[in-house]
Amino acid sequence: MPVFEYAPAPESRAVVDIAPSYGLFIDGEFREAGDGKVFKTLSPSSEEVLSEVAQANAEDVDRAVKAARKAFESWSALPGAERAKYLFRIARIIQERSRELAVLESLDNGKPIRESRDADLPLVAAHFFYYAGWADKLAYAGYGQDPKPLGVAGQVIPWNFPLLMLAWKIAPALATGNTVVLKPAETTPLSALFFADICRQAGLPKGVVNIVTGDGSTGAELVAHPGIDKVAFTGSTEVGKAIARTVAGTKKKVTLELGGKAANIVFDDAPIDQAVEGIISGIFFNQGHVCCAGSRLLVQESVQDELLDALKRRMRTLRVGDPLDKNTDIGAINSAEQLARIRELADAGEAEGAERWAPECELPSSGYWFAPTLFTGVTQAHRIAREEIFGPVLSVLTFRTPDEAVAKANNTPYGLSAGIWTEKGSRILSMASKLRAGVIWSNTFNKFDPASPFGGYKESGYGREGGRHGLEAYLNV
Repeated sequence: MPVFEYAPAPESRAVVDIAPSYGLFIDGEFREAGDGKVFKTLSPSSEEVLSEVAQANAEDVDRAVKAARKAFESWSALPGAERAKYLFRIARIIQERSRELAVLESLDNGKPIRESRDADLPLVAAHFFYYAGWADKLAYAGYGQDPKPLGVAGQVIPWNFPLLMLAWKIAPALATGNTVVLKPAETTPLSALFFADICRQAGLPKGVVNIVTGDGSTGAELVAHPGIDKVAFTGSTEVGKAIARTVAGTKKKVTLELGGKAANIVFDDAPIDQAVEGIISGIFFNQGHVCCAGSRLLVQESVQDELLDALKRRMRTLRVGDPLDKNTDIGAINSAEQLARIRELADAGEAEGAERWAPECELPSSGYWFAPTLFTGVTQAHRIAREEIFGPVLSVLTFRTPDEAVAKANNTPYGLSAGIWTEKGSRILSMASKLRAGVIWSNTFNKFDPASPFGGYKESGYGREGGRHGLEAYLNV
């Protein structure tokens, strides 16, 4: 068979104007950090410095919380239909600026442009549209005839989906009448700062949304601040546990969306080619930087060889490289720290006896890269089957019966998501009722909708975001 080479199809960087430095967005204005400290944000695909960003300290966080508290009085008093107008306006501006924001996200995060363009940005706008629709209908959401907002929400988001996680947090908070202080991840602050400009463009009242940038210490100050009424966090289980300890004994309402080690379960009657595409999407989408990634493949023994042959053929077609190339399937790992973590666990998989395989691919000489990898001969005792790798690494286990599949799938401290591949609807329903996971996909994977709730069990956190359920966390019910 002839091999057809793809010509480069780069997206232009010229659509994004990144300033050499950014301040904190407090009370509708950008300002320097109180002590003048800054940090650099890098492009993980090239290690070039994109910009310098202000490092917020305790005093900066306090100013942001006070600005949000002051704005809360008038914002919460607005009729829902008036708040909805701002959310609709924000959603439309996001759509208008989607190309610019997609390029920015790929530069700062490392994800392929076709993912940020075709997945992230449409979902960002959709969440603001969706919750704009709820703003004047809260009396019909099932939380009482006149549900009240909580006050000031302190929100801490991760680096894997910077703008999408912002939308998941800010849209329901504003729709329900709360004001916000948001802390983006240290390695991906730029899209949140561009969103601050969108808030000004939309005419959002000052203080309704405040953005403080910084490292983990800034997030800790925000969570612990006595003026915060609601804490929303998406990130690692380790940090989530620390947040739970911080807020214990206070009146703060909390939602935690944490790590995962999802099982993608393939039965012998599953459509193999369709399942392979779901497996690829489940673990290699966004370089595996997905909390609900299908990082454990459970395949029925009788189709193991057939499935693995098809999966390896498909993995050989994946293109690793420049995130701004529209042909790229797998972009850069977000940071040197995360790359070291992935390498450590992959090496541990080999050392513990699993068989490692990766397609031949030439990785760029600069930046942070890891080839798509799968391990066979994995047991439940292997670290790669137990710990969240948060990278493009798939562990393959086998099963013989549905009960064995359930037992292996549930044998994890996490419980965020799972996938089931079979042609039998009755089997899907039976399996779904036994799996301890917050989101279960059938004959698909990694499908999201703003009307659908998302969240986990056990060490994957508690509370739900998205859908009608996502309103509850921001209402006094």
